[in-house]
Amino acid sequence: MFETIEVERSGALTRVWLNRPHRRNAVDARMMREVGDFFLGLETDFETRVVVLGGRGLGFCSGADRKPSESSETPRPRGDRERRWLGQLGRRATRAIEACEAVTIARVHGHAIGGGVCFALSCDFRIAARDAVFRVPEVDLGMPLSWAGVPRLIHEIGAARAREVVLMCDDIDAERAESWGMVHRAVDADALDDEVERWAQRMLEKPEMALQMAKTNLRGYALRAALGDASEADGDLIAVAARSASAQGRFAMPEKDS
Repeated sequence: MFETIEVERSGALTRVWLNRPHRRNAVDARMMREVGDFFLGLETDFETRVVVLGGRGLGFCSGADRKPSESSETPRPRGDRERRWLGQLGRRATRAIEACEAVTIARVHGHAIGGGVCFALSCDFRIAARDAVFRVPEVDLGMPLSWAGVPRLIHEIGAARAREVVLMCDDIDAERAESWGMVHRAVDADALDDEVERWAQRMLEKPEMALQMAKTNLRGYALRAALGDASEADGDLIAVAARSASAQGRFAMPEKDS
């Protein structure tokens, strides 16, 4: 059903794996579309109550795939409308994660870069291995952070920390991320799966209706706090910035999947 993600279902618990380990789960247009399709599909999945989002291989997600497509037949975007559509795919995916009724838990190991940070921030909870590293390199690549990443960062960790993350583009280790609120728990790598399982089972033990209503209330507050943000224009920002002189040779628009 999917090419870039893998889905494992076990009763009310579903595990979703970013599954491009040969590219360290770098995000291409197909992955953005498939992540969005899966989480939007949960609107009619009345069995799944908890979703764990993780990455296969050496890391969670290494950000945008800036290498040539694996298929030479994949067309490159033509014109600003198509560039804008491609730019909005990531925002669609993260919005779908954020809006789904199931409780979501990001299982982070290795690197979470750029779009990987946005995927993780869209989840309700984030559990990270102690050796995980977070980084938002977009400004150094000549691009703005899109996918509604800025308002989410501000909401989760505050404006001062968000400013440091976005503008400095530094590596942030898991312990610092925990102290800032980017992750809820940082644990030893060999304890990561057990900790994620513990959180998932605790959510599954909660009264279902009360849990969903509480999540709806929390999500509603987050959306009200984000009113006035410019995330709706993400695609336009990317289309313009990708053609700037400072971005040339540093950042490439994702290719449209065939």
